[in-house]
Amino acid sequence: MTSIDSEADAAPALGPIAAPVVGTVFPVLLAISVCHLLNDMMQSLLPAIYPGLKLSLGLTFGQIGLVTLAYQITASILQPLVGLYADRRPTPLALPGGTLFTLAGLVVLSVAHAYPVLLGGACLLGMGSSVFHPEASRVARMASGGRHGLAQSLFQVGGNAGSALGPLAAALVVVRWGQSSLAFFALLALLSCAILWNVGLWYKHHGLGRLKAAAAARVETPALPKGDAARGLLVLLALIFSKYIYLASLTSYFTFYLIHRFHSSVQAAQLHLFVFLAAVAVGTVAGGPIGDRFGRKYVIWFSILGTLPFTLLLPHASLFWTGPLTVAIGLILASAFPAIVVFAQELFPGKVGMISGLFFGFSFGMGGLGAAVLGWVADWTSIETVYQICAFLPAIGLLAALLPNMPRPPKAA
Repeated sequence: MTSIDSEADAAPALGPIAAPVVGTVFPVLLAISVCHLLNDMMQSLLPAIYPGLKLSLGLTFGQIGLVTLAYQITASILQPLVGLYADRRPTPLALPGGTLFTLAGLVVLSVAHAYPVLLGGACLLGMGSSVFHPEASRVARMASGGRHGLAQSLFQVGGNAGSALGPLAAALVVVRWGQSSLAFFALLALLSCAILWNVGLWYKHHGLGRLKAAAAARVETPALPKGDAARGLLVLLALIFSKYIYLASLTSYFTFYLIHRFHSSVQAAQLHLFVFLAAVAVGTVAGGPIGDRFGRKYVIWFSILGTLPFTLLLPHASLFWTGPLTVAIGLILASAFPAIVVFAQELFPGKVGMISGLFFGFSFGMGGLGAAVLGWVADWTSIETVYQICAFLPAIGLLAALLPNMPRPPKAA
């Protein structure tokens, strides 16, 4: 039984499904983008408070990397499983329910004064992401009206904006009021839960009907050979490896790099991180629609390999040029993810949840593994060495030449 057949069998248990509405449902896309913003802002508070935790708990860079690893691995292991389950048995109310893990994680982190408790709070945050991302990505595709790249960009930009606001919130609130102020941000999970409850109702009554219509349209679309699809999947995962290991070097250690090399203050370093993450958000918005218009392979080529000149220059730049270089890196590199996710979804039609969970989970896992390994490298050598090594990672983008050409759907679809 295919995943779509399973979804069709599960639909009656969820109540009557309205006839699918043609076109992009922007209110739903806006709702999940806002919730993605809230989710990732709350979760990005963890790396944003690393400098304070390092001082208060006496942590090494390696221990900080393990905290990130605990968070990322929890999410990466569970996300594909959640996505696979959702493909076979859609659960609309899983979206609001998953926010409760994020709420619990922030409450635990707000009172964590021992390293094991800190690890436990990080794991709870990871569980919140493991439920939210694959299901929300499925909703984005349901509401896309065929504009899959645009929908994925709008969904993803909320997360990028939230990740950018996390360090800013930490600089303005957590640095001033201390670790206990994280409990205040946990209240945002209740707002997200209320919004996602309404999204879940749309998912229940309209989204599943759109899945049926999409399944019917795919019947006439030529299938890609399994060998080509598998090769494409491996190439895309390699590109995710390159992208997220490099991003881990900036999201986890950029503030330490600025403080150590240029003697920046904690607040100034956090603001630099905010500017970089804001550039990532802008790049994400552009990647999906450009992929819809010109082809996703071109976006993937440019967004991974095109960052190489800037990453090679970054370790040798002054403080003045470090800002523009990181902005360029964020803009170009971020455009890859929406194109990669949609390309992978098209490689394996009917498995949107599993593919979304696999790629979000793999990106989280690579980010966590990269943070841990780079933390140990920084302990053994220096924080500057981390950026000299990572500068060559975008060269993996040459593997994009191995991506298969996707068969075009019929014009009627």
